[in-house]
Amino acid sequence: MGANTSQVSDLSNNHNLKALVGPESISENDPFWNQLISFTFISPTSSGESKLLEEAVIPLAKTLIENNPRSGNFSALVRIFLGRTKELKISTECQDQLFIWQAHNALLMIRCLLKVFTREMSEEELHQQFSYQERAAVSCAETSNEDLLEELLSNLIHLIVEVPLLDITYSILFEAVTTLLVLLSYQLFHKDILHDGIIFQHLMKGRCLCLTSRLVKTLLYNFIRQEKCPPPATHIFEPKAEGGLLYGLASGVASGLWSVFTLGGAGSKAENDQEHNPLPLSNQSLLLLLVLANLPDGPDWPNPYRQAITCFRNTQDTSSPPAEHTHTFQINFNSLYTALCEQQRSDQATLLLYTLLHQNTNVRTYILSRTDMDNLVLPILDILYHVEERNSHHVYMALIILLILTEDDAFNRSIHEVVLKNISWYTERSLTEISLGSLLILVVIRTIQFNMTRTRDKYLHTNCLAALANMSAQFRCLHQYAAQRIISLFALLSKKHNKVLEQATQSLRGRQGDSTALPDYAQDLSVIEEVIRMMLEIINSCLCNSLHHNPNLVYALLYKRELFEQFRMHPSFQDIMQNLDTVIGFFSQRLEQAGSDLSVERVQEVIMKGAQALPQDRLKKFPELKFKYVEEDQPEDFFVPYVWSLVFNSGVGLYWIPTGIELFSMDSG
Repeated sequence: MGANTSQVSDLSNNHNLKALVGPESISENDPFWNQLISFTFISPTSSGESKLLEEAVIPLAKTLIENNPRSGNFSALVRIFLGRTKELKISTECQDQLFIWQAHNALLMIRCLLKVFTREMSEEELHQQFSYQERAAVSCAETSNEDLLEELLSNLIHLIVEVPLLDITYSILFEAVTTLLVLLSYQLFHKDILHDGIIFQHLMKGRCLCLTSRLVKTLLYNFIRQEKCPPPATHIFEPKAEGGLLYGLASGVASGLWSVFTLGGAGSKAENDQEHNPLPLSNQSLLLLLVLANLPDGPDWPNPYRQAITCFRNTQDTSSPPAEHTHTFQINFNSLYTALCEQQRSDQATLLLYTLLHQNTNVRTYILSRTDMDNLVLPILDILYHVEERNSHHVYMALIILLILTEDDAFNRSIHEVVLKNISWYTERSLTEISLGSLLILVVIRTIQFNMTRTRDKYLHTNCLAALANMSAQFRCLHQYAAQRIISLFALLSKKHNKVLEQATQSLRGRQGDSTALPDYAQDLSVIEEVIRMMLEIINSCLCNSLHHNPNLVYALLYKRELFEQFRMHPSFQDIMQNLDTVIGFFSQRLEQAGSDLSVERVQEVIMKGAQALPQDRLKKFPELKFKYVEEDQPEDFFVPYVWSLVFNSGVGLYWIPTGIELFSMDSG
């Protein structure tokens, strides 16, 4: 490959690369191409490695942009790759490693060039880069009947769905998925949602449409399998003692153009980077899946990838799918559930879980039927518990997932039957034994309190309180600490209410002729009273539906009974306070009858007996509290930027943004 290259900065001086990007056309039959794509390299799987490589490619790609209209060398490179993809599946079956190696190298070069192209030119101009070609080698008839860009897209999808995932194919499958992400990345350079475009049209219609369900299924299985990147020691071109042609080809370039990037070959930094992203194919597949699912619908057709995600079924489902589900397929739900439980530490896995719960009724029904819901709920609670370390969108997705789950009464009952021991990550108090339901209540209340003191986001309050309200009628055997925290939250709200009320009163007295500051206090007071009303309804729902199951809540209520006195005659709470007054009065009387200086155990005994004796008809019935999540507050102009922000932050897929333009503006509302 010409002079050896020991540094990334030397790439621009490499003889073969200079010929590729130069003005002279190179015939597709020229031996040059075999020499160009015969180099030893493993695809970079960390942001640091990717950035080094891609920044080195920028000057070469810009030169190619200038010369390609005359040389057509980029389209020739694409054709060289396409010529090898036709035999990849057979090559894999025959363990033809040389063929796979060269195809991977060609695709890697195409991907790196495309990343510069997408930044430097419009989609229409990119399309033209595929149409420039050596006039002597291609007839006019062939030119007019072929769209090389669509051919590349179609072949990449065929490669992903047909080539099995093995150690020798891992890198080329990773490159195929990443190249599709690069081709879709024009959204990164536009603040508005792109509803049309050449690549969009090819993926939504044309030759790619028939592969929709197979692509979605393969990407899901890539996520499910969680295959680690093969270690460098298993590289197919490790030196062999017996030598031979295969080793001769590889060893000739081992210290050349790309060897500086070989994983593990550049010292500990590469090894450390790989530890941060040990599952590059799984991660990239999930990102591509989310990008495809969140592509907008066409003017007269729905997004087929979203259709496939919303209607796929369990492999154990033997019923016939509805006729309208043209892109349906079957997948192992048990394996999918396991992967979802294990991967919730990442934003994209949480977003996938949200998408499936919200849009795929088959998946939602299956998940809600599981008897090991703690495996899924605990990672979601862990996200909320460490809210300070998470971005707001990850927290929102976790909360919405809880809200969707709590819409199901069976879920709300079952979580109180699951007993957990020694929750190590909950540090406020030692929890040696607690039900999953009580832990959920504790974490949600902690999130509310964090929001009250830090972010002050009304929507976060709404989602948290809605989840608690959905659960309230099925509260069972609340942990003593959970019952205390419910009342403590009410105490905090009461204190805040009094403070704002006092500020409003003082403002009114000080500005008798000018009430300009009053509306702000009035609005704050209104919001706080809405939250207090919700908390009272949650407590009331528990007392009306499961009082005899929750002596600890009654105990906490009696212990802090003075908190509720100020709201007894308040017009906003008077109706709901009747039941609380009834309960407080009933149990207070029974405790007085039991004598003075009662021990805690004796008080609890009186409460438990009293709970059985309190006539249910003494409590006024209120409509059942039920909140259902709807996506009205999360339209595509939220999700599309959110998904691309995940791709952007992943580092491996894409990292460029135009100078002076923000990636996206995504406020917490």
